[in-house]
Amino acid sequence: MAIDGTKRSNVQVGSEVKIVLKKDQRSNKLTEGIVKDILTNSQTHPHGIKVRLTDGQVGRVKE
Repeated sequence: MAIDGTKRSNVQVGSEVKIVLKKDQRSNKLTEGIVKDILTNSQTHPHGIKVRLTDGQVGRVKE
């Protein structure tokens, strides 16, 4: 079951997530990775919490 990526409490550093990169927002292509940093400061975000993966890619959490 997919978590709700719009709530910051559901996203932890070190967890495996699927994100949408800025360049993939139109195609909705998901990129898998491990969270290194959580970049969104607010508790929720309608498009997903923005994170940086361990490989340096930045995007919004979908799953």
